[in-house]
Amino acid sequence: MGMKNMQKLMKQAQAMQEKLEAEMGDLRVEASAGGGVVRVTMDGTKQLLSIHIDPEAADPDDLEMLQDLVLTAVNEGVRKVDDSLSARLGGMVPGLS
Repeated sequence: MGMKNMQKLMKQAQAMQEKLEAEMGDLRVEASAGGGVVRVTMDGTKQLLSIHIDPEAADPDDLEMLQDLVLTAVNEGVRKVDDSLSARLGGMVPGLS
């Protein structure tokens, strides 16, 4: 591979990375647990943007259940971000699934 082709390839890779980073920042994923009692919103960098907890779920006698619901919703959000990014990456890079 010649130097010119290598530079072209590097430029394309950088452009793809910049596009992906922009998409990650724009991506919004919502996840919930307990039938929507706890809902979270994340961006493509897995930053937690918002969390909603139904007041009925805030039982002072059962905080462990609420903690489990929050944990479940956040983990589901992370999984959804990963799935979304994998789908986008698969479309950008032929042969990558």
